[in-house]
Amino acid sequence: MSKRLYVGNISFKATEDDVRDLFSQAGEVVSVKLIKDAATGRLRGFGFVEMASDEDAQKAISMFNGNPFMDRSLVVNEAKPLEKRERGYSREKSSFGKRG
Repeated sequence: MSKRLYVGNISFKATEDDVRDLFSQAGEVVSVKLIKDAATGRLRGFGFVEMASDEDAQKAISMFNGNPFMDRSLVVNEAKPLEKRERGYSREKSSFGKRG
């Protein structure tokens, strides 16, 4: 089963291919997604790498967490599951406009 990793403190010059090449040293990389700012399109300095197995993911964490990559020390750990976020404003949960 694949394991998703959070990768922080990534150089703004890095590409997804650069990160894929690095993490492939630890095992099979399923996917790489570097997060970009929606307004500017510039990298935000973090992303996610999906490794093919738990063993490959643990190896990547031990190999790359705290180690330099493109002049920056990477932060690598297991990605937390996405939490459902409520979108928009809900009057039902707000005390705004309530009387009494």
